[in-house]
Amino acid sequence: MEPNLVGGRVDGHHRSKKIGVLTFHRCINYGSYWQARCLVEGLRSRGHDAFLLDHVSSRINIAEWRCALRPTLPTPVSKSDSERYACKIRKFLAEFERLPLSAPFDIDHPERLAPMDAVVIGSDEVWNLQHPWYAGQAAFFGLGLPAERIVTYAASFGNYSCWEGIGSPWTDLLSRLDAIAVRDENSWWMLKNALGIEPETVLDPCLQFPPTSETAWSGPTKPFAVVYGHNFTPAFAHAGRRWADSRKLLLLSVGYRNDWADSQWIEAGPLEFAEAMRRCESVATNFFHGCVFALNNVKPFACEISPYRSIKVRGLMGLLGGEAHLVADGSSESVGALLSQPIADHLFERLQAVRDASDRYLSLSLETDA
Repeated sequence: MEPNLVGGRVDGHHRSKKIGVLTFHRCINYGSYWQARCLVEGLRSRGHDAFLLDHVSSRINIAEWRCALRPTLPTPVSKSDSERYACKIRKFLAEFERLPLSAPFDIDHPERLAPMDAVVIGSDEVWNLQHPWYAGQAAFFGLGLPAERIVTYAASFGNYSCWEGIGSPWTDLLSRLDAIAVRDENSWWMLKNALGIEPETVLDPCLQFPPTSETAWSGPTKPFAVVYGHNFTPAFAHAGRRWADSRKLLLLSVGYRNDWADSQWIEAGPLEFAEAMRRCESVATNFFHGCVFALNNVKPFACEISPYRSIKVRGLMGLLGGEAHLVADGSSESVGALLSQPIADHLFERLQAVRDASDRYLSLSLETDA
């Protein structure tokens, strides 16, 4: 295994390879959709025949759709909002079919896939052993994948803490991978403690290969800020509301209901989400990809730390030196300032350095003949 691939881009020619990407590409989640799409498009831009491995499970589909109809629990969802969430699901399902996909296969039988030159596992929390329906799915640890090389890119254990540790069979499977790169510090320490390796830390695909496509706009015509997430604390909501009023800005809640926002765009599809992030003035979020899309579009942002996503957002901001954008423990004093101030230059300098390292990792893990 090559656990810590570093160094310059490989000189000379490389042949185009058939590469399958194994990730959570059918989640009703903007970040999951875009990380899957961006990674495939990024690999294709490097000359490879890349596509998403279209795993199928009725059990997982039912669990995913049930969650997508009631995503803000324990906050209850009204019947009218359920209809809007159903509309959002339909938009996602339509976009899924436009992605480059393999033939469908049973997630429990990846060995039935056609042989490939390589499989890239990740991004997203593919190794989260606490995930409510993907936990312990062995294919995401490389088992049964018919490929000459199996590597990971920006894989994560999600909210499964490195203090919990992992053992067999997961360590056995991970030790067989040809190259490993993770997305966050928690995952780095998990592998350091369990396998004694120091994997490369790389950028989420949405930051490595930022979306460039634009779509028709049906959102607000007046200046607005995006609210992305749900179940914010009252202190954060009050601070965000007060800031918007002082700036005479509309607050647009995208994808979820937040009653402290002026407008609820619950049914926004993944392309509409990206367009809202491109057009807004600022981003108030408690989601990982709220931070990612704010950075991509150079928008001021404030991110409240929530228990489920604290590992993700702390890891990203720690990697880029953006800890000041995090709002913790109900503190709201900094929210207005963060939503007003341009992002500091040093975040983009660090972003470019990690992007260069991520590019080198992909070159060494995929573009050289093993």
